[in-house]
Amino acid sequence: MNYSAQSISLEQAQESIILAIFEDNSLPLSAKKIDKKLNDQITDAIKNGEISGKLGQILILRNCTQRIILVGAGKQNEITERQYKQLIAKAIQIAKETIATTIINALTDIQIKDRDLYWNIRFAIETIEANEYIFDQFKSKKVEKNSNLSEIIFYVENNTEKAQQAIQHATAIALGVKMARDIANCPPNICNPVYLANQAKRLSQRVPLIKTKIVGEKEMAELGMGAYLAVSQGSENEAQLSIMEYRNHPNPNAKPIVLVGKGLTFDAGGISLKPAADMDEMKYDMCGAASIFGVMHAVAELKLPLNIIGVMAGCENLPDGKAYRPGDILTTMSGLTVEVLNTDAEGRLVLCDTLTYVERFEPEYVIDIATLTGACVVALGQHNSGLISPHDDLAHNIEQAAQQSSDKAWRLPLTEEYQEQLKSPFADLANLGGRWGGAITAGAFLSNFTKKYPWAHLDIAGTAWLQGANKGATGRPVSLLVQFLLNQVI
Repeated sequence: MNYSAQSISLEQAQESIILAIFEDNSLPLSAKKIDKKLNDQITDAIKNGEISGKLGQILILRNCTQRIILVGAGKQNEITERQYKQLIAKAIQIAKETIATTIINALTDIQIKDRDLYWNIRFAIETIEANEYIFDQFKSKKVEKNSNLSEIIFYVENNTEKAQQAIQHATAIALGVKMARDIANCPPNICNPVYLANQAKRLSQRVPLIKTKIVGEKEMAELGMGAYLAVSQGSENEAQLSIMEYRNHPNPNAKPIVLVGKGLTFDAGGISLKPAADMDEMKYDMCGAASIFGVMHAVAELKLPLNIIGVMAGCENLPDGKAYRPGDILTTMSGLTVEVLNTDAEGRLVLCDTLTYVERFEPEYVIDIATLTGACVVALGQHNSGLISPHDDLAHNIEQAAQQSSDKAWRLPLTEEYQEQLKSPFADLANLGGRWGGAITAGAFLSNFTKKYPWAHLDIAGTAWLQGANKGATGRPVSLLVQFLLNQVI
């Protein structure tokens, strides 16, 4: 879809137009202009009870080849972000069912609670692009396009510069979300750790600002990454750590922001085998890595003046004669030893060595993103990602980005009592802290490997993909992470 923001004369426009009507039957300025052009057809429709402005109501007025799509926007200045996105999705779906190739979106008149024009346009584009998403790469018959709509013009009376910035940001984020969804939805017989590494290499070939390095199992062994390698040893597919370095800061020596994504391209649980039901969804255990891949695409589009390192920790956890076992004691890259109580608590073992590895970059911040625990889904459901950090400033900045982007996150506590649950009589740490507070003890485990830099952890087990009829990757938290990075430079 092509997007633009224009200060145009609605009265003279020949394109179809989407207009808002509020619940008290009041009309925003854009609707008043069109009502006058149509000799009070909108006013008459309100008087006749065809539309009242109730949230979500839709009425189409036909004027020759032009369509006027009236959208009930509820009470003026009270619409929430979620309600606004639902309106956008519904209005664009109606527009796609007409013959229109171009449509003017005058829902810019709607004031989202505590938001401005920038967010009105950005949320609209992100919503439209998310709803346009189709993953049919592995279907013999592709999904046919059933709409002629190819261009959306956002109507603005002024402040077109802010509107253009919203379009630029939204389209880059939408691209990043799409790339994350594509790679996450890819089946595990195709998307293995080497596939992730190849995608990272191709990105660096397309984007000169990105350089990619791949760390294979031989180098991991030399570095002493015993926890990472233990998880991988039950699989025929070699573990690959993909490091994408984006360098565009005016000061080439500026400390980088490092983003680490868990990339378990399939997690059967190892010897601690998962139940068969829904195990197919364990291809989504690499959604943390997928989100990093999406963020790097968005960053490249925006050409942010930052140094950013995106790391995809690719691995596969399978049962095999060579697989690691409950009871094993592993030596991590940091030198700490870990007693394995459950081989399905593998993500933290892959991440702990990766978090030690990235010390070499002397990072400004490190944020790891992982589908780490089912306990986080129990605690927060599928709406909020779990946020854990011992660093209040960093946690606050992530929370702010989550609120701004509407990619929600909720901070969980991290106090020393949780470390008590990770004690082992045989090793420095156990890889499991028991049933209670499982999302927090997983974060507490990781905190032992992040002493040399400010660090935060995002558990996206509940937000990274949907189940049921709408099954598929969501692309979260690409929007949150890109907003966090935007906030470093805006």
